[in-house]
Amino acid sequence: MPTQAVALHIGMEAPHFELPDADMELFKLVAQQGKRNVVLYFYPKDDTPGCTMEANEFSDLDEEFAKLDTCVVGISRDDCISHASFRDKYGLSVLLLADPEARVCKKYGVLYEKEVEGHKKLAIQRSTFVIDKQGKLRHVLYGVHAHGHPQEILKLIKEMK
Repeated sequence: MPTQAVALHIGMEAPHFELPDADMELFKLVAQQGKRNVVLYFYPKDDTPGCTMEANEFSDLDEEFAKLDTCVVGISRDDCISHASFRDKYGLSVLLLADPEARVCKKYGVLYEKEVEGHKKLAIQRSTFVIDKQGKLRHVLYGVHAHGHPQEILKLIKEMK
């Protein structure tokens, strides 16, 4: 389970943040209010098999999400340069935000401790949050599986009124 100070739940206001994207442009969650829904997905690492599959599947549905006034934003602890290479290598259309200090990861409670070669380190639990145009959390999903997940999220957005 994630190490989180406060459990996020449906109906809460989504924690605000600002993070740079792959082009070092600042993305502000509050700037989306009143305009678009936001699918905020947290993933462990750029250019790894599961993360690549998830990013590609979200990108493939980009037009579908756009028709529903929804932008898709991925966050990992990789830096902007890593995000730019990842995006360019696979032609990704999702916005990738850099959170190397894990400030936003902590706000959303997606970090957990895992042991790698005898050392404990913080890792990101694959998680997705659907935020409506009013800035409220409509779906809070921790520990999701990469394959097929973007299609499930698209279905949830279509059901939102």
